[in-house]
Amino acid sequence: MSQSNGRQQPGPDRGRERHRGAVTLRRGAIPTSTADQRLLDSRGRGDWKTKDAWRALRILSEFVEGFDTLADLPPAVSVFGSARSMPESPECRLAEELGGALARAGYAVITGGGPGVMEAANRGASEAGGLSVGLGIELPFEQGLNDWVDLAIDFRYFFARKTMFVKYAQAFVVLPGGFGTMDELFESLTLVQTGKVTRFPVVLMGVDYWRGLLDWLRDSMAAEGKIGPSDLELICLTDDVDAAVRHIVEAEAVLSAEQEAVREEAVARKEADQRAAADQGGKG
Repeated sequence: MSQSNGRQQPGPDRGRERHRGAVTLRRGAIPTSTADQRLLDSRGRGDWKTKDAWRALRILSEFVEGFDTLADLPPAVSVFGSARSMPESPECRLAEELGGALARAGYAVITGGGPGVMEAANRGASEAGGLSVGLGIELPFEQGLNDWVDLAIDFRYFFARKTMFVKYAQAFVVLPGGFGTMDELFESLTLVQTGKVTRFPVVLMGVDYWRGLLDWLRDSMAAEGKIGPSDLELICLTDDVDAAVRHIVEAEAVLSAEQEAVREEAVARKEADQRAAADQGGKG
């Protein structure tokens, strides 16, 4: 396989390959459906009793593999965006700049490991000397992990993969994308809104792309009371990479200060209880 400027050039069968742990499938050996499809398609209900117990073990193994592999990650930021964006598109240039800025700020960069915006963010992080992580997913149309990923995990199940995006990230940055990007955006906002994650910055980059969505959130969703006015404040919209990184760093600093205050209060309360118990013992 030839290389140019550090990138692998696609060979004739590069897209026809799927990895399942130690197993590699190519061409005709690749099944026509995915593990997610076989799990969720109700038309396959007849084999649930015989196969779902094994699927449960496979799902558990994906969580174990993800937790074990990512447990020692440095602070990280998950970056989302379209796999269909061309390398010279504005969002890819922005993603590459963002990946580098996050790496220089001390963050690992986590993406879905695919092409387009994901590859650009991974490349920016890698070239800046940061850790570039790719969480791949089995799809009917093969994409493969991009060549700028340093640490990669391939998942069968979307829900296991999505857990890793949240669990090991301090923030989300969302660039222009399609349904998958929207899914990650609104899931992250729901987790913050409901308190499942705390002080979790969500940054939208691509002001022109997102403006219509934000107008609708404000003028329709918030106006009809479907969300509160403060929920709109969960989103930081910018095209400025430095502003995006600063927003993430400042949110982390605020959270650290709050956690330290809670620890100090707990220590002070414990010491006060110990003194009160000692005084009570002395009186007895």
